[in-house]
Amino acid sequence: MGHPDSSGDASSVHGEFRPEEFSGGFIGTVAYYTFHWRMPLLVLGILLTIFLGWSATSLKVTAGFSKMIPLNHEYMQTFTEYRADFGGADKVLVAIKVREGDIYRKEVIDIVRGITEELFYIKGTERSSLTSLVTPNVRYNEVVEEGFKSGNIVPADFSGTPEELAQVRQNLLKSDWVGRIVSADQTATMVVATLQATDPDTGGALDLNQVGEKLEQIRTKYENGTVSVHIIGFAKATSDIAAGASSVMLFFVVAFFITAILLFWYSGSAMLTSWALVAALIPVIWLLGILPLIGMGLDPMSILVPFLIFAIGVSHAVQMTNAWKLETLHGHDGVTASRNCFLKLFIPGATALLANALGFMVIAVVDIQIVRELAYTSTIGVTVMIMTNKILLPILLSYMKFSAKTASKLHGHETAGYALWEKLGVLTTPKGAIVPLMVCAALVAVGVWKIGDLKIGDLGKGVPELRADSSYNQDVEMITSNFAIGVDLLQVIAEAPGDDSPCVQREIQEKVEKFDFEMRQTEGVAAVRSLSSFIRAVTQDFAEGWYQWRMLPESVPQIAQGIGMATRLGNEYRNSRCTAMPVSIYTTDHQATTINHIVDRIKAFKAENDSDKLTFRLASGNVGVMAATNEVVERSDKWVNFTLFASVAVLCLVTFRSFRITFCIIVPLALVTLLCNATMAALGIGVKVNTLPVIAIAVGVGVDYGIYIFERLRHEMEERGRSLQEAFVQSLKERGTASVFTAVTMTISVLTWAFSTLKFQADMGILLAFMFLVNLFGAVLLMPAIAAFVIGNKPKAKA
Repeated sequence: MGHPDSSGDASSVHGEFRPEEFSGGFIGTVAYYTFHWRMPLLVLGILLTIFLGWSATSLKVTAGFSKMIPLNHEYMQTFTEYRADFGGADKVLVAIKVREGDIYRKEVIDIVRGITEELFYIKGTERSSLTSLVTPNVRYNEVVEEGFKSGNIVPADFSGTPEELAQVRQNLLKSDWVGRIVSADQTATMVVATLQATDPDTGGALDLNQVGEKLEQIRTKYENGTVSVHIIGFAKATSDIAAGASSVMLFFVVAFFITAILLFWYSGSAMLTSWALVAALIPVIWLLGILPLIGMGLDPMSILVPFLIFAIGVSHAVQMTNAWKLETLHGHDGVTASRNCFLKLFIPGATALLANALGFMVIAVVDIQIVRELAYTSTIGVTVMIMTNKILLPILLSYMKFSAKTASKLHGHETAGYALWEKLGVLTTPKGAIVPLMVCAALVAVGVWKIGDLKIGDLGKGVPELRADSSYNQDVEMITSNFAIGVDLLQVIAEAPGDDSPCVQREIQEKVEKFDFEMRQTEGVAAVRSLSSFIRAVTQDFAEGWYQWRMLPESVPQIAQGIGMATRLGNEYRNSRCTAMPVSIYTTDHQATTINHIVDRIKAFKAENDSDKLTFRLASGNVGVMAATNEVVERSDKWVNFTLFASVAVLCLVTFRSFRITFCIIVPLALVTLLCNATMAALGIGVKVNTLPVIAIAVGVGVDYGIYIFERLRHEMEERGRSLQEAFVQSLKERGTASVFTAVTMTISVLTWAFSTLKFQADMGILLAFMFLVNLFGAVLLMPAIAAFVIGNKPKAKA
């Protein structure tokens, strides 16, 4: 593609364009028709912005449990198959903690009953799963002279007399519910329910934000001077994250004003500042307007995408407005300046945005719906930017001109920074390249050393998306410290195929018992519940409580007797045909290292003990979901990086038709990726659904700098016969200042996220700020050092 020279044409001032005013080739043709039809295109852009702005008002923040899980994973197929029998992983736990004394008070039992009824009527509650002191599925069993006696912990006719309260205490101590829904010290009790995946009225995804709001209303209603109420569960966490995400708007406004101030300082023109901000906001409006039209919403986990689109938009808008300013200060009118900017910047700008789009799109290889939605949302945002920033912005600027006062003030400032760029030219010589390459080698060594500490999955207690002192994570701490059976559950389904209740066979129960025992000995396991352990307890009860009789019976009728007792507890231990028996493994936490260790032990057991008669299938429960997610993320992480770099490399090859230039651009991006992973390891941030996009964002923004600089560098070497050093200096003079400014502006803007109430936003802000700066240093300092050896400093023959 030829670049325009500095000549203008008077006819273009009046909007009359001749094809010969434009360079030849495809881009010249596009430029000609863009400016020939600039008014209709401008009107169309304004109308589209108005329409999509109106459409954006119907955008909803959506969240769903099924969006967070890899539905095609082996574990999740087990989870889905047995969800109706044993419940899902989307549970709600409401703990009632007395401030003084114990729970055996009428007002406390009344609060438990009230909360149970409130949960019963929340849309989406699986009512058969509701479990609390006052529900009929919470019973006790005892051995009496006549045999067994059982009943509800809290009788249906409970009125709160001292005698009844004493009876409730006795009933509870006879049961196995202490540690499960009542704390060991009797000062707290829980109401537990499972949520359905779909809205029972509409059939669509259950609105978790609405459920979370209802749960918070329950807390407000029942918390008083007698008890405190603590609520956890996926729905509540999602609601709290969504509430925290509302602060994103505050950070967006802060970033907007920081950007505006820095833009005005940099450009020296209120007009250029305004149009750069408008050009950065329009793709955000278009994105938010398109999402409802294609049936998508904005998930709390992807709520930061519009800000990132704005930041990328600012980066490209600054390149365009800076080039336009330089053209006008060289004496061109607004139309000619816009035409020249279009011809100079369309190819590198569109290529960089396509690289951004590819970077986001490759995240879609992760087989989790929420990740794919984020990929689609981000890709749409950067794709529409080709229209808004590369076509509409030049058209807008073609109608602009500096006032005499502004032009006078700006004259002489267009060479700002040139002295620095002249000094950096030495980096393109073999001698000058030594220091940057040595620093690069040292950073690689540090990165390789530190990346060994990088973990897959969550690394902290509670929900890592929220800060440790958030009310939700404080509730998690309260519940895990008061109840012996924690909130983190991994269920393994023991399958015994057959039509005649195969679970009554002793060899089947022996295998389940063996698995139960091995899991109890596994580090990270807090408790295990299984049908075999229940049968053993029932056998002990039949022997009048003698502990030496706590064993599996020898005969089928005796085993069947224990299974019959388990039937009274619903489907906690078996399905209706007794062909599937969940083994519930409660873990001490849900950190990735804990989950991996337990899952490895389960897989080892499976390898030795699975047979045609009995198979142990992973996995259900919230920890089962985490295990599946971690495995998908770990498997996808390498593919995301490979696909990302492969697609960006192919795009650079197509654009520059040079392996050498592609190599110079890709190596700094690889260094940024390595340092990003090392930084995550240093900060204790795991690789998971929320952090996977960070690498794509870093590479996408980093490749912008490389494409802008090398596109100009190649032109200077091939079209004007300059040496590498001269071409590099000229490239920095034209595009380096704008790149530095955008990198600093974006860094300062995302650093404000560090003050967010959402920990994942704060972590992301720190990581992005670090990488924006590293990308800049890579483009300005490392790329020329690599080019010194790969490309060489000799001038190219003029094409």
